[in-house]
Amino acid sequence: MNEPHEYAATVQQWVEKAEHDLKNAEHTLRLRKDCPFDTVCFHAQQCAEKYLKALLFLKEVEFPKTHDLRILLQRVPSDVVLGLDFNEVLQLNRYTIEARYPGDWEPIGRKEAKEAVAVARKVRQAVGKYLP
Repeated sequence: MNEPHEYAATVQQWVEKAEHDLKNAEHTLRLRKDCPFDTVCFHAQQCAEKYLKALLFLKEVEFPKTHDLRILLQRVPSDVVLGLDFNEVLQLNRYTIEARYPGDWEPIGRKEAKEAVAVARKVRQAVGKYLP
């Protein structure tokens, strides 16, 4: 097992990376013209993913290398009550592929990108209650 200070440092690293993704999403969303909404959504998904991984690491729950928020949410211990609408959070899953790769996807607009960032903020707030 890791030493307590090492544990706290690793949790903090997950949080810092999650915050970087949120900052990127928020900053990019402020672009008036030519905003890459797909990138905003990708960073929103990444923010949620990393916050969940920080929580799982803190709770000493093993998790696979995955971007799938469903798998991560399923591993959250039962004593942790996030109070999130899981279906809303799972909407972010589509951005792990659709926001990064070409394909026959529905275009992502400003409204959808704003909603993705709002969901990432909700995950941040819910998980933040459990973080040191």
